[in-house]
Amino acid sequence: MHDFLVSAVAFIVLVGLMVVVHELGHFLAAKHCGVRVEAFSVGFGPRLFGIRYGDTDYKVCLLPLGGFVKMTGENPGEVAMVPGTPVGIQAAERLNDQDPDDVHSEEALVDDPGSFMNHPRWQRMLIGVAGPVFNFILAFVLMLFYFNFINEVPDIRTTKLEWVTPGSAADQAGLKPGDTVAAFDNTANPDYQKFHDLVGENTNKTVPVTVNRNGASLQTFIHLPGTIDAMRDDLSKAGIFVQYTQTPIQIDQVSPNSPAQNAGLQSGDKIISVDGHAFHTVFPLVDYMQTGKGSPLVLAIDRKGVMLPPITVHPYVQEGGWRLGFLPELPGEVPVRTEPMTFVSAVKESRDFCADGSLMIVNVLKKVLTHQVSVKQLSGPVGIAVAAGQAVKERYWLAKFELAAGISLNLGILNLLPFPILDGGLILLLMIESIMRRDISMIVKERIYQAAFVVLVAFFAFIMFNDFSKLQIFSHLKP
Repeated sequence: MHDFLVSAVAFIVLVGLMVVVHELGHFLAAKHCGVRVEAFSVGFGPRLFGIRYGDTDYKVCLLPLGGFVKMTGENPGEVAMVPGTPVGIQAAERLNDQDPDDVHSEEALVDDPGSFMNHPRWQRMLIGVAGPVFNFILAFVLMLFYFNFINEVPDIRTTKLEWVTPGSAADQAGLKPGDTVAAFDNTANPDYQKFHDLVGENTNKTVPVTVNRNGASLQTFIHLPGTIDAMRDDLSKAGIFVQYTQTPIQIDQVSPNSPAQNAGLQSGDKIISVDGHAFHTVFPLVDYMQTGKGSPLVLAIDRKGVMLPPITVHPYVQEGGWRLGFLPELPGEVPVRTEPMTFVSAVKESRDFCADGSLMIVNVLKKVLTHQVSVKQLSGPVGIAVAAGQAVKERYWLAKFELAAGISLNLGILNLLPFPILDGGLILLLMIESIMRRDISMIVKERIYQAAFVVLVAFFAFIMFNDFSKLQIFSHLKP
């Protein structure tokens, strides 16, 4: 019950904030263009309290599941949807919110300069796109705040190499897994973060490095390639994987029909070693599999405290790389300290986060549409609530900010899809009308929106069912 309440509250706060910011974008754009906004609501359902200022009723409603903006004439014939999200809720809200004394008939709106429909198409497009844009801005601001004021970094005093890629710059320098860095670029005993900073500062350079190996000191030089992404703790281009946790890899989920499932691996299993190598995170394991190019792996597995007989797994190719087909648990607790970035660095890091996150979302959507990824992999409100509840319990701020920013990016991108009812659908119809140089018949629009509404409700029902089927309490119902 406690977990349920935490997830529910986290979901309400998180999604509520995202939707309100989204609607704020529509609201400000509408005001800027001179469109009359009749209501800006935080929440849905019956009005609790608020204040009317000018033409707008600013109010707080009973159901804290987001919000909406109601613009005059936005729905010709009171049919079309508000540019924005929660369409189903919007439709219900419209019914509840409709004023019986409202005299804004279609005839009255024809000459109304404050009516949405009486504004140029480019202004209506601007209003439509403003909501998603505000979601992108919110994601950027959230991550900017995190990097500029928090930025947790591993607080690991000893830099130990967990894995060295054969043939890499580190391998050519003679570095080996298990080496501890005693000096790097003339800095003695750099900790985890200092080591990464030094690597980042010396790309395209050859620097001296001293490591301790089995009690002996070894001095060498390493040439660091310019492709290293030290800002994200990714030194794989140099063939370096630094150990930052002591716990073994633990399996969270096993993909159907994967090598992991075929080998009998289960959720909760701990991978103690792979061919005798003790990997603590999946990154060096994945690199090890790429080096082996699909060679069978022998795994030592701890299942609920009992060591199983060695298990042989045959990797398969997925998304261009060798994989076993499982999702890992997050690594065990890693000691961290805050080390805020400069504003300029935080801007760059936030920009890259949003760009990479957006690209990943688009790629996932592309794979779903081309049947490369099952639609069952998608998550809806229940899945978001579960993730929000988990993020709240995480001790790291990064998990919370990443989830919030990720959801905001998802909301922005999904609303730009060219599907009627969504913002992207509104913009698409306006673009078609611009090409045709005339408006599409109101009757045709009504039919389009009605059909889209039915499809969207059906899809939402499927996603909800899919979400519930993933919950552990329903796992016994699965075949």
